[in-house]
Amino acid sequence: MLTLHAADLLIAVPGTDPVPGGAVVVDGDTVAALGPYEELTAAYPRARVRRWPGVITPGLRQWHGAYLLTRAYHPDPREYEELGDRPLTGERLAALDMTGTRWAGSVRRGVQQMLRHGTTAVAIGSDPVVSTAVARSGLTVVSPLGAPGILLEEPNLDPFRNAYGLADAVASPLTVGGRADLAVFDVPDETALLARGVGTCVATVLAGRLVHRRR
Repeated sequence: MLTLHAADLLIAVPGTDPVPGGAVVVDGDTVAALGPYEELTAAYPRARVRRWPGVITPGLRQWHGAYLLTRAYHPDPREYEELGDRPLTGERLAALDMTGTRWAGSVRRGVQQMLRHGTTAVAIGSDPVVSTAVARSGLTVVSPLGAPGILLEEPNLDPFRNAYGLADAVASPLTVGGRADLAVFDVPDETALLARGVGTCVATVLAGRLVHRRR
């Protein structure tokens, strides 16, 4: 089934001119077309249309996946009242009684949190629990050796925290024939996205599948 994702602005390739009222046509796991909404709805009249507020961008790349999934604990929603809803590290993590089952649950929840933050590619190490969870999710794996520069602050679920711009944070541009990995953020433009971060993510599409939609 063809799906057309439309938003107020499309930034298919960071650094090039965005497309106001842009859209992405997805065929299976592949980008079939990119361009103005009116043109694509005329060219693909049978496509299912999903309209989103804000900006469509390529999916993001999380360089610090190994840290976030092996050195941070992602609480279960049933633990929020006691532990809060933020990842626990350092002394707060050390104070927890961690079993293998509890770690595995944390890893799965951490992967889901990445998807909710527009991430479609992640750098991980060799931990088998992490590798299994990431493989099942469909996230693209990239080598941590490719991470640019030096970590500016403690790793964060927001890939923009250690990026100088959208181009630094995306996994790869959206191109016709390429894998359909994209994210949608409820902001008016790239400047607002960098200022407000990925907490504005309303949808994540991974290999053509809608894996996150903010209710």
